[in-house]
Amino acid sequence: MEIGTIITLAILAFIVFYFVGVYNRLVSLKNRFKNAYAQIDVQLTRRYDLIPNLVETAKGYMAHEKETLEAVIQARNQAASANQAAANNPDDAGAIQGIVGAEAMLTGAMGKFFALSESYPDLKASETMNNVMEELSTTENKVAFSRQAYNDSVMTYNTYKEQFPNNMISKHFNFKDAELFEVDEPEVRKAVKVSFS
Repeated sequence: MEIGTIITLAILAFIVFYFVGVYNRLVSLKNRFKNAYAQIDVQLTRRYDLIPNLVETAKGYMAHEKETLEAVIQARNQAASANQAAANNPDDAGAIQGIVGAEAMLTGAMGKFFALSESYPDLKASETMNNVMEELSTTENKVAFSRQAYNDSVMTYNTYKEQFPNNMISKHFNFKDAELFEVDEPEVRKAVKVSFS
């Protein structure tokens, strides 16, 4: 074989291996952020399971606050539904935006609930309520850590996907941008306060 042919074949082999390497890395990073969302899903599901217990415990004490209790349950159901859509397809930017919006509504409803519950000393003294609150507080911390891990994975994926010449490969194979799990309203960025001390 001629030297020119060998060099051409070597260059072509390098290009093929490079393209395969970039494609496989994109797939790996995409699967990593999908797995990171699965961790959020686990924590949010735990949180959604705790909220009805919280509301049921509070019903006996907050009988006159039926509207607030119903708003919490409605917001919880909408958030659980949005979370299911996002968990089924975490690379769908619309689904991620949907869960972010639903979580903002739930956080607002929970904030109103906690503000009203401060007016009920018997509720604050309830052992059952304090146990549920402790579990909810722990879960809130886990949600925050899971969101951070997800956002880190998304950032790594998006950065790799957008770098040159990786961006040409990602466009050719239709790798879409992943959406960060961000909350726009400053009051929603704060963790839900779940203390009755």
